[in-house]
Amino acid sequence: MIQHVYERTRLVQGLDRVLVATDDQRIARAVQDFGGDVVITSSAHPTGTDRLAEAAQPLAADIIVNVQGDLPFFPPRMVEDAIVRLQESPEAAMATVKTPIYEEAEWRNPNVVKVVTDRSGHALYFSRSPMPCYRDGVPAAQGEVLAYRHIGLYVYRKDFLLTFTALPPTPLEEAEKLEQLRALEWGYKICVTQTERPTIEVDTPEDLIRAEEALR
Repeated sequence: MIQHVYERTRLVQGLDRVLVATDDQRIARAVQDFGGDVVITSSAHPTGTDRLAEAAQPLAADIIVNVQGDLPFFPPRMVEDAIVRLQESPEAAMATVKTPIYEEAEWRNPNVVKVVTDRSGHALYFSRSPMPCYRDGVPAAQGEVLAYRHIGLYVYRKDFLLTFTALPPTPLEEAEKLEQLRALEWGYKICVTQTERPTIEVDTPEDLIRAEEALR
């Protein structure tokens, strides 16, 4: 899984360096075995973003991209689009990605994080609950977009990343177990790009089966 993510990330245009940040020596050895670049971080971090901040702190970079280890087949263009969007959005502190949801089961699945945005493409809220709520019933038209799924890819301005991890957790973040809500609750803007390109996030054993089938 890690090797797939690493190799896909190396295809992204414009990145100066690709690092795997981990506190696990087994993961570090696996990365070294396939020739990857790894940095060992503290095992005391409560979140992956804290781990990312430690790895990013000494780097001479303005933009830090966080590709999480559950995206083995992501299209590199998806990351490139998010980087460009942040670079062109001085009012935003970070960027992320959404993709349309067409199936009601996916919309209702709490393992699928949904995002709603304003008309300029800035995030209003992220939730595990189905949103928006259709007061008059879920649209029945086949092929109609019900909502947008959040893809766990983040592009940060480095100075904001270091600020973000120093901020206290917030009530909505703790309720939903979604770190990006901390940024919204503290008043920072998140710009969101849209992709129609399908990808598989491996968050459950069922997702792993889908990923293995896709690989075959």
